[in-house]
Amino acid sequence: MTPSSVFGLRLRQARELAALTQEALAVRAGIDEFTASARISQYETGKHVPRYEIACRLADALKVPVAFLYANDDGTAELVLRWQRASASSRREALAVLSAGAA
Repeated sequence: MTPSSVFGLRLRQARELAALTQEALAVRAGIDEFTASARISQYETGKHVPRYEIACRLADALKVPVAFLYANDDGTAELVLRWQRASASSRREALAVLSAGAA
């Protein structure tokens, strides 16, 4: 997949999970409401990729890490979401397991 199609896929997944319309997402991210729906549609279809600053605002509006929007495989995308939602102790445990496995 191309970077623009990856970003578009993840953006749409996150938007649908958040139960937001394209326009509602854009407005929450501070995108001009007159172009809101069209811009999100262009991002989701891979026609355009937003600047990183806009991607960060979209991620904040969706309550997902910006890394999720750029994750090029489903496993990485799921890991990024689970990591964000994990408690500090769960993160420490996961790092310990991963570190032990890498040794």
